[in-house]
Amino acid sequence: MILDADTCHAACDAKDRRFDGRFYVGVKSTGIYCRCICPARTPKRINRTFWPSAAAAEGAGFRPCLLCRPERAPGLAPIDAPARLAAAAYARIEAGALEETGLESLAGELGVTSRHLRRVMNAQFGASPIEIAQTGRLLTARRLLNETALSVTEIAFASGFRSLRRFNATMKDRYGAPPSQMRGRKAIARGETFTVTLSARGDYSITPILDFLSMRALAGVEIGGAKRYARVLKWGDALGWIEVSWGPKGLLLTLSENLAPHLRPLVANVRGAFDLDAEMTTVDAHLASDPRFAHDIKQEPGVRVPGALDGFETAIRAVLGQQVTVAGARTLTERLVAKFGATLEKGPEGLTRAFPECGALANAGAEAIAKIGLPKKRAETLYALAAAAADGKLPLARGAIASGRAALAEIPGIGPWTIEYVALRALGDPDAYPATDIALINALGRKGETLEHLKPWRAYAAIRLWRRGAKKGMRP
Repeated sequence: MILDADTCHAACDAKDRRFDGRFYVGVKSTGIYCRCICPARTPKRINRTFWPSAAAAEGAGFRPCLLCRPERAPGLAPIDAPARLAAAAYARIEAGALEETGLESLAGELGVTSRHLRRVMNAQFGASPIEIAQTGRLLTARRLLNETALSVTEIAFASGFRSLRRFNATMKDRYGAPPSQMRGRKAIARGETFTVTLSARGDYSITPILDFLSMRALAGVEIGGAKRYARVLKWGDALGWIEVSWGPKGLLLTLSENLAPHLRPLVANVRGAFDLDAEMTTVDAHLASDPRFAHDIKQEPGVRVPGALDGFETAIRAVLGQQVTVAGARTLTERLVAKFGATLEKGPEGLTRAFPECGALANAGAEAIAKIGLPKKRAETLYALAAAAADGKLPLARGAIASGRAALAEIPGIGPWTIEYVALRALGDPDAYPATDIALINALGRKGETLEHLKPWRAYAAIRLWRRGAKKGMRP
């Protein structure tokens, strides 16, 4: 983002939520940095400085505000090409990509060189990928210190630090105090769950996403409803569960405590899955240029794209959904879960099974997979997907749009519809559009239309068309 001082000052004076997370305000008189919506008294203009990211503000010596909590700010949504690349990289870094594989691997996943990625990140955020990762670790630690009862040692490793000593030293150096002195004033009792709040950009309605997820919820794996979504989730070596609902200050994410060490990537994934960072004013204005969407947007603004928490799961479910209804795909998927999914021993009522891991399906083989009632070719495609994922050859993380599409195209049995659907939900491609989808064709009333004039936001057009069809009782 190019920081225009007059715009930033106006956003601060109005506490304009549309600009929350697009820049940060360094206050020279206090040495802290804030979100533009900070509830504290607005600082004088002469004391304000503006920074394109939390990492840039901290690099300049400012410390995060304890009132507006910069770690809760929404992220940046991609608009033009450099911003899309930077936003995709930022999201992957926030999810811990640099700890997992390193900068070279991340750049390759995004289809660029590491040098180009560093250049774009510095231009967009005023900080290098390494600096952004370090700030992300520190802000995650602050969140855990203030919102959970985890021990300092647990928080250190959950935030992405490799040693407790390094964690303590970095916190003291950056924030002026060791983590043991940074706990919130209110003591938090340790329990079986904990809840964190995630802010959204602009006005947010969770209803369209809950409707979409509820229609596709798998028995035992997910619980969908009008006000919440819960599911079993395997992350790393932890098998637990999460629940998402909407609260007065944003999205409420509740996790079983054994998922706490994975909070950082989970928060990043939930932000993507519930499309919290979208610039919906821009998207809706663009879609409304087509009269066929204008009425829907006026009646129900801000319909976001329901993403995915697990890219591999989404790809498997997309293959199972080829040329069948949502209900038919759900039946087949539930059989797959019953046969290959791990059992959750302790969880809320109705949550008993995890979606099968890629290793379990790869080890089972195509013949065993086919026994859930699949044609041989379809089972072979599922096996090939699982084997590629297990071998690390199938990048399906949000942001890996080019490499993910290319890897999917290499698998026999995966065609344009499946690639577009996975790109839309798992890879986070805002322009993905499965033009051959029968529900989209029915909603538009004709075949072959690809909505080229609605680039680069055709994924949002697809979601609106699916939602329109569902409201009319059309079979998806």
